[in-house]
Amino acid sequence: MTDAAPQPVFLKDYTPFGFLVDQVELNVHLHPTATRVRAKIAFRPNPAARDRRFFLHGEDLTLISAAIDGTPVTPEITPEGLSCPVPEAPFTWEAEVEIAPAENTALEGLYMSNGMYCTQCEAEGFRKITFYPDRPDVMAPFRVRIDGDLPVLLSNGNPVAQGAGWAEWNDPWPKPSYLFALVAGELVATSDRFTTSEGREVALNVWVRPADQGKADYALDSLIRSMKWDEEVYGRAYDLDVFNIVAVDDFNMGAMENKGLNVFNSRYVLASPETATDRDYENIERIIAHEYFHNWTGDRITCRDWFQLSLKEGLTVFRDSQFSADMRSAAVKRIEDVMTLRARQFREDNGPLAHPVRPESYAEINNFYTATVYEKGAEVIGMVRRLVGPEGYAKALDLYFARHDGQACTIEDWLQVFEEATGRDLTRFKRWYSQAGTPRVKVTEDFKDGTYTLHLEQKTPPTPGQDEKLPQVIPLALGLLSPNGDEVLPTTVIELTEARQEAVFEGLAAKPVPSLLRGFSAPVILERDSTPEERAFLLAHDTDPFNKWEAGRSLAREVLIAMVTEDAAPAPAWLDALAAVVRDEALDPAFRALALRLPGEDELAEALADRGAVPDPLAIHAARERAKTAVARHLDPLWAGLYAQMACPGPYSPGAADAGRRALRLAALGYMARLDGGA
Repeated sequence: MTDAAPQPVFLKDYTPFGFLVDQVELNVHLHPTATRVRAKIAFRPNPAARDRRFFLHGEDLTLISAAIDGTPVTPEITPEGLSCPVPEAPFTWEAEVEIAPAENTALEGLYMSNGMYCTQCEAEGFRKITFYPDRPDVMAPFRVRIDGDLPVLLSNGNPVAQGAGWAEWNDPWPKPSYLFALVAGELVATSDRFTTSEGREVALNVWVRPADQGKADYALDSLIRSMKWDEEVYGRAYDLDVFNIVAVDDFNMGAMENKGLNVFNSRYVLASPETATDRDYENIERIIAHEYFHNWTGDRITCRDWFQLSLKEGLTVFRDSQFSADMRSAAVKRIEDVMTLRARQFREDNGPLAHPVRPESYAEINNFYTATVYEKGAEVIGMVRRLVGPEGYAKALDLYFARHDGQACTIEDWLQVFEEATGRDLTRFKRWYSQAGTPRVKVTEDFKDGTYTLHLEQKTPPTPGQDEKLPQVIPLALGLLSPNGDEVLPTTVIELTEARQEAVFEGLAAKPVPSLLRGFSAPVILERDSTPEERAFLLAHDTDPFNKWEAGRSLAREVLIAMVTEDAAPAPAWLDALAAVVRDEALDPAFRALALRLPGEDELAEALADRGAVPDPLAIHAARERAKTAVARHLDPLWAGLYAQMACPGPYSPGAADAGRRALRLAALGYMARLDGGA
């Protein structure tokens, strides 16, 4: 006999929980195989709810006792939770359960990691700690007492009191149960203090195992910079007296934004110059920032239900991308985000698992954490910002934080603040949240008597369950360059809203070269015929970093495919344009290093397959090797000077400036070695 298949959950079936929670008090007495959790929860009827059935989620819990207003009760228990009659008035629920953290190999709820107690409650892990309405729209302040024989006992919020073998924590900000956290273990802290823009003194701690002491300095530095940036760019100050981060070896997510107590997989906290790469430091910086930014976009304002997951994750991914762009190379950050989007989310959109940013249903919540929800969700936020402008975006965010602080919200709540703050009607834009698939934008053009016309057509292919697609609102950023490389039209945004549109530009002395989809202004596939000469021109002259890179990448791919299929020589125009990029000291070193990176063998194989050819791995590898040698020889006069110029004197610094210089120096060294070795 097999378990029944999980029943799908539908967005249309959402109903609010029948009760509000005013206060949660937990007493957790730790034991590896017999942890006791006593819960005292103040409920009252929810006037917005029609269904007043009292049901609390609970899984793998042994119920010891239960009472309502001090009177013992015997609830009905199922594998999913419990239910029982309750008063038609405010009441206090009390329950004691027993759980076995050492036996919890699912790493959801309370579990043990090499002697350390740790929790992971998103999405539905809290129900493995105690009986509770484990859903994101039930928010409450938590007060927690931990009893245990370990020296460090942590939970959400501010420390209230502590003694030998116990500690109490109070989180005054209402939160859903998925943000609950508890950590207990033999830990040491790397600490600092931060004064917020509101004058609050905050104690900062990054907790690690004693053997890892000395490897958390960069994580702490990243946290401080994140806090400053969120104040300066979003006006969001931290709201507790302490902020704790804990590094855990066994953690089934990269990191988790639990209120005031972020829990991280150790690889995103620990780093030392002897063992960590520049990419390791960059990831630590980005993920520390992401989880901290959740304090407002995910914690103080959360999602009403899991269908709204992109409301917190898409927005916070967008915010951490902004932060990384400010801390490091903005051009490289944008390019890498798009590379990730194309590699993960575009493939998702093009397959059997395609789904909207806000799906209509799910069968298993843990499969909900997808590239579409995160990365495409962030792109949708970026499009909103591009449509309303930075000032309109800032005004709308201020309204969002003011109106919805302490609430569990929906995509409709999010879009409404933009409509009110900017006066824009975003009804049609909302399709980005409900339609799956990647739109294709086909572009043709003509030029006559000084008038340049772009003919634009959009179409989104069918996806499972969505055969017919309506036109999307697509912000298409573009510029025009003259034949001598001057920019005759700076970046302008055309709003593509219909299946077919035209954009007309008059008074031009010569046919321009278009630079389309600048900054990758929308998550679409651009379809336009262009010549290798035009792409070489854009690589050498385009003022938009993304399109400069895109032209070079596309041209390199075509050159390599010709080398594979026709045994052609590397195109001189491509080599000359690459040389122009490397010589351009106005471009940051990280961007120049990225521009020198050839398309990978997998990318070339995929491109060949798309053209109906059978990829030959040996031929692809040989072509890339020949192309690398051609680049090395063509730019030979530049390598030695570039290598010397990009030196980073002094001890190792993980900062963006030195990392970019190292990347370009390493590229130069690789090409020099290729020449020296005769490859």
